[in-house]
Amino acid sequence: MNNKTSAQFDEIISKCKDVFEAKAQDYGPAWRILRPSSLTDQIYIKAQRIRSIDEKKQQRIDEGIEPEFMGIVNYSVMALIQLELGAADRIDMDAHRALELYQKYVNESKDLMMSKNHDYGEAWRNMKVSSITDIILMKILRIKQIEDNDGKTKVSEGLDANYHDILNYAVFALIKLSENNN
Repeated sequence: MNNKTSAQFDEIISKCKDVFEAKAQDYGPAWRILRPSSLTDQIYIKAQRIRSIDEKKQQRIDEGIEPEFMGIVNYSVMALIQLELGAADRIDMDAHRALELYQKYVNESKDLMMSKNHDYGEAWRNMKVSSITDIILMKILRIKQIEDNDGKTKVSEGLDANYHDILNYAVFALIKLSENNN
C-alpha cells in the first residue's frame, strides 16, 4: 500500500466531505429525491464543464475545475447511496445519517482504489488530468447505457463499480492538481 497516496486520498476526501457537510447543513439531504440517473447527469455536467474549460482555455464563471472535481466526488457518493436506498419522495434522513453513509462509500472507494493501485502500479500518476476527465466522461456514458438497459449487464461491471471508479478518478485529478499547484 502506498502511504503517500492513502494520505493524499484522505486529504482530498476531507475537503470534499467538508463541502458535503456544509451543504447538508444548508439544504439537508434534499438530494435524496434524485434518482441515480439524475445524479449521473449532474456528474456529466461537471465533467463536461471541466472538459470545456480545458478545450477553450478560458472560462466565464469564476470557479475553477477543482470544485467541479469535488462535486463529482460528492455526487458519486450520493449516487452510491441512492443505489442502495433508492430515491425518496421527501427528505428521509438527517445530515448525520447522510455523513455516515458518505463515509461508508468513501471507505469502499478507497479500498478499491488501493487494490487497483497495487495491481496497476499507480499508472494514474503518469496520466494527464485531461485524460482522467475523458475517462470519467466515458464511465458516465457507460452508466447511461446500463441505465438504458434497466441496470442489466452481460459481462461488464455494474453501476456501483462505475460510480466508485468515477469517484476515484476525480480524487486522482484533485491530487494531481494539488501537486501541480505546489
